[in-house]
Amino acid sequence: MPFSVWIYQHRRSLLFLLVILCLAGVFSYQKLKVSLFPHTDFPRIAVSLDAGDRSAEQMLLEATQPAEERLRQIPGVQSVRSTTSRGSADLSVSFPWGQPMDLAALQVSSALAELSASLPSGTTIQSYRMDPTRFPILAYSLKSTDLRQLTTSQLRLIAQMQLLPLISGITGVARVEIQGGDTQEFQINIDPWRCQALGISAQDVTEAIHNTLVLNAAGRLEDHYKLYLTLFANTLNSPQALENTLLKTTATQTIRLGDVAHVQVGPAPRWQRINSDGQEAVLLLIYQQPDANSVALTQDVQRALHLYKPNLPHTLQLIRWYQQSQLVQAAVLSVRDAVLLGTLLAALVLLLFLRNLRITLVAVIVVPSVICGTLLLMYALGMSLNIMTLGGIAASVGLIMDDAIVMVEQLMRSPADTSAHRELARIEAAQNFLRPLFGSTAATLIIFIPLAFLTGVTGAFFKSLALTMSLSLLLSFSLCWLMVPLLANLLLRPAETDTEPSRWEHFLLRTYAHTLKHLLQRPWIALALVLPLLGAGFLAWQHVGSGFMPSMDEGGFTIDYRTRPGTSLAETDRLVRQMEQIIQSNPNVKSYSRRTGAQLGGWLTEANAGDIFIHLQNGPRESIENIMEDIRRKILARVPGLDIEMAQLMEDLIGDLTAVPQPVEIKIFGDNPQVLNRLANRVNRQLEDIPGLVDRRNGINPSGDALNITVDPHKAAQFALTPEAVYQQVRLSLQGQPIGRLFIHQQMRPIRLWWNHNASAQEKDLLNLPLLTPGGSTVSLGAVATLQAQSGQNQIDRENLKRMVAVTARIEGQDMGRTLRLIKKKLAAPGLFPATYYYHLGGLYEQQQQAFHGLLRVMLAAIALVFLLLLFLYEQFTLALAMLCMPLLALSAVFMGLWLTQAELNISSMMGMTMVVGIVTEAGIFYFCDFDAQHADLPLENRLIMAGTQRLRPILMTTLTAILTLLPLACTLGQGSSMQQPLAIAIISGLCVQLPLTLLVLPCLYLSLQRLPGKFRHH
Repeated sequence: MPFSVWIYQHRRSLLFLLVILCLAGVFSYQKLKVSLFPHTDFPRIAVSLDAGDRSAEQMLLEATQPAEERLRQIPGVQSVRSTTSRGSADLSVSFPWGQPMDLAALQVSSALAELSASLPSGTTIQSYRMDPTRFPILAYSLKSTDLRQLTTSQLRLIAQMQLLPLISGITGVARVEIQGGDTQEFQINIDPWRCQALGISAQDVTEAIHNTLVLNAAGRLEDHYKLYLTLFANTLNSPQALENTLLKTTATQTIRLGDVAHVQVGPAPRWQRINSDGQEAVLLLIYQQPDANSVALTQDVQRALHLYKPNLPHTLQLIRWYQQSQLVQAAVLSVRDAVLLGTLLAALVLLLFLRNLRITLVAVIVVPSVICGTLLLMYALGMSLNIMTLGGIAASVGLIMDDAIVMVEQLMRSPADTSAHRELARIEAAQNFLRPLFGSTAATLIIFIPLAFLTGVTGAFFKSLALTMSLSLLLSFSLCWLMVPLLANLLLRPAETDTEPSRWEHFLLRTYAHTLKHLLQRPWIALALVLPLLGAGFLAWQHVGSGFMPSMDEGGFTIDYRTRPGTSLAETDRLVRQMEQIIQSNPNVKSYSRRTGAQLGGWLTEANAGDIFIHLQNGPRESIENIMEDIRRKILARVPGLDIEMAQLMEDLIGDLTAVPQPVEIKIFGDNPQVLNRLANRVNRQLEDIPGLVDRRNGINPSGDALNITVDPHKAAQFALTPEAVYQQVRLSLQGQPIGRLFIHQQMRPIRLWWNHNASAQEKDLLNLPLLTPGGSTVSLGAVATLQAQSGQNQIDRENLKRMVAVTARIEGQDMGRTLRLIKKKLAAPGLFPATYYYHLGGLYEQQQQAFHGLLRVMLAAIALVFLLLLFLYEQFTLALAMLCMPLLALSAVFMGLWLTQAELNISSMMGMTMVVGIVTEAGIFYFCDFDAQHADLPLENRLIMAGTQRLRPILMTTLTAILTLLPLACTLGQGSSMQQPLAIAIISGLCVQLPLTLLVLPCLYLSLQRLPGKFRHH
């Protein structure tokens, strides 16, 4: 039984299958996971070492260097980068893309466990994988309208006791972190003079507290029919109870804690400042599980907080200031609008040419059917809706319409017959069109095959886009081949055929045939007309800017700030409040949150550093680039002493995940730290006059100043003191010592012991700090020790065991390629680097170069595969070569389009260039399908002209519809669509020259190649 007859007999079940496919797609859309990025295993593991108080050089030799050498031995490690500061070190271990990161994390943990025994005593080690879930997906601020009724400590208590359990129980939440607010504790401030008079030491106080706070089980007691558990539960629940703690009993007196110390409830030491919109606040940072649905999780959290809000104090304000899924939701809406608008515009084009509403409806039905089927396959494959997959769906609409148009046009050209045979004839016409339809689909699909070998961020992101488009094109091919003839039979009249060309179409066909006839007589004219296209493309290639990832308006950005090393928390807070006034005065700012001594991702920093996240207005406003530049300019002019960096969150997030946070990074390598620092300052000065460079840093990061206390052991021995005993008393005076915890009101409150607290608040008072001797007398610290100020030590940066300093900067208002060319020119100045010192360009520029080289290899592989496909379809070298030249010529138009629209050549536009190769080849395949359909006895020129006249209208329709469906993406209608804008511009630019290249240049080139001598023609 012929396959067309089988399709005709099962037409009802196949059409019902199409309905089921659409319904299943709608169901899958509701179940698909939604995230900002495709699921990607970033090949980086971060390691933190903390070895207490020691110099940076000592930390390097005792901890960092052994860790580097051990981590380098792990199989597959590409590089190890470290930053060593006073007493701590951060290491970044990078693996190749595609490495199983679960196994890599276990290997790193195992290596660190083996190493721990050889590290300094007390060294703590932490390691964790870097992935997007290390950053919060949702953040709220808790503020009080009246701090007299609701203090920051009470805000933190509400967050801990009420909101944290509420949110942690929601499916998909990994953890909830609380920043800001005071933690209440019991504080025991010992008076050294009373201790001297009564013969009490700090050790006596500590032992008395420990001996009093007993909470243990002593055993079981069986009494008749009951079994008792005996508990010793000596607990204290108030400052008065603590003051009554017995310290010593003599024959004449009883000494209580209150006799030598003052006990109170107060805030624990906190070296952070957290606020929201200028008011001190408590922040809730919510993190998601790796496989969680971002949008569903956000909705669940919002719903839970909305239902619980009546239980909160009326003076409490709960404000959402960050929502990662907002960008994804905006991208979903923009893709929806782009698909609807593009499909509507394409339908108008079809209606203009076909002048038949039912025929247009047949083609339009294919688009939602294919999209629904794509969503179903994405759900089955475990994919998610993210910025890349959404862009793939939007970009494939034009190609889907192409397939539908050529199939409908082919069906309408089939000969008229009776109604019964007409339906079967349409199905047979579709089966006869299988070869060109398969060839055109394969020409586009085959270019995605090399993407499987693409690595880095480019491969991680664009593999998802390519897979989504591949699924769409496969479904488009299947539905156009099987379902379009059945839909045509269902919606069209039995004998309905193509409409007669209109008057302007007749004019267009005559003009085209006349033009092509003259060009075929002199094919060199057509080939010569290509030269201006190549020249313009070459000129545009020289002037088009280059970048890495497309810039997007994410609706918010971060400001990382830093004051001079050693700046106090109070002074940093004063400077940052001046910056906040500038932020608040900008009408485009909706809200912001500020951290000092901490960062948005939850990491701790020094008291002189922190960040601000700014959330912009949702409605009409200035571009985010203008807002950032305006705020930067005002901060630099009005707040001297504050060093800032600005970045949109996604750019900052990708930079942190890949350990390349800056677009410009000049890594200077050498052995002498002093020479490295001089070179860093020299290179930084070289960059001063380069336009577009902002947020420059010389890479020299000193820590704050230190006060070295040197105890003279001989002088200390005269008072029966040891250096360790002096250290313990000084530490008790400066930061106190937690000595226990009390369980009160369903929470554990620490007990902190202070020694003469606040008596040494300033440097000049430190030497007067009284020390209690074992004999019961007191002596000042200055009698046994000397005090010397030490300037801050520089952080030590190393990469693969080599010391370096990294000069960094961001680019504003300029493209990366042009800026880096200027930087290279500056760095090539003679005598800039002495012998044995060299530099390497890293940062996002290094990632860009790796991505460009990978995409270039992908394009070359795609061209080779397309040529192989053409040879397989036609087995003619001349035909395959002529068809392949068309997409290569179209690339010149791509560069022109990027230049005219001021778009950058980045990984998105290069992906579009690769797709142009398949799209333009597809038009050539359809042209030679009509060429082969002509009678073989006709002259070659006549066959070429007749094929062109038959293919003119379909190619014109498909070109216009593809351009119009991509136009909403190119115009960035909606937030989140900017990622695919360069891709859409590249494809549209190639489509603009597709018609003349396919219908004019291709026939002339093929004719010229056919006239070559036989040995050249066949070989």
